[in-house]
Amino acid sequence: MIDAMQRLALFDLDRTLIDLSAAFLRWAEEFAEQHHLRPEDIAWLVSLDQGVHPHRDIFFTKVRQHFGLPEPVEELWADYRQRMPYLVRCYPGVLSGLDELRAAGWLVGIITNGMADNQLGKLRRTGLAESVDGYAVSGVEGIRKPDARLFQIAAQRCGASLTEGGWMVGDNLVTDIAGAQAAGLRGIWVDHGTWPGHEHRADHVVADVTEAIAFMSDTHQTG
Repeated sequence: MIDAMQRLALFDLDRTLIDLSAAFLRWAEEFAEQHHLRPEDIAWLVSLDQGVHPHRDIFFTKVRQHFGLPEPVEELWADYRQRMPYLVRCYPGVLSGLDELRAAGWLVGIITNGMADNQLGKLRRTGLAESVDGYAVSGVEGIRKPDARLFQIAAQRCGASLTEGGWMVGDNLVTDIAGAQAAGLRGIWVDHGTWPGHEHRADHVVADVTEAIAFMSDTHQTG
């Protein structure tokens, strides 16, 4: 029963709380200027990033080969991770929405896959690190979503346990939604239209994270 569930809300980071696509475009424009690329090369970088969102070592291997760059893949990737925390922004209403949840007695956390320097930098630069009760980063913990252990770590950092249920909000049907449900949580899928034709078993579907926050708040209103 939803009424019996604890007020625990875990959130994915990239493309759920922060607009990584807009930040990536800003990075691509800077990268193109730095390497004297053409405007159409920016479009190529964006198209490579869209859809499946390849792991960054694969991404930069393709970028290096495509443009014939002299820098090693590891250097290109490290430069990206160093720069990205300064380019990302939260979606509108995110910080205030998280504050409202916590003020209403919710335990709020973030669970994200990614390299420690990149993801921790994003959390700190956006102010999200101070706006939640706890977070778990795969690059720090050595395990990745959909592993249930990462969900458990995030819950524990918030002072909660997965045994009492809760919600997970994310844009990835596999790592966020299926992973959360396997860990005993209910999943709210943020549908950006990037999974066409995929069937899903999300408990609820929203267009953006603020809609998810409103849904959780309304669902758990009790007299």
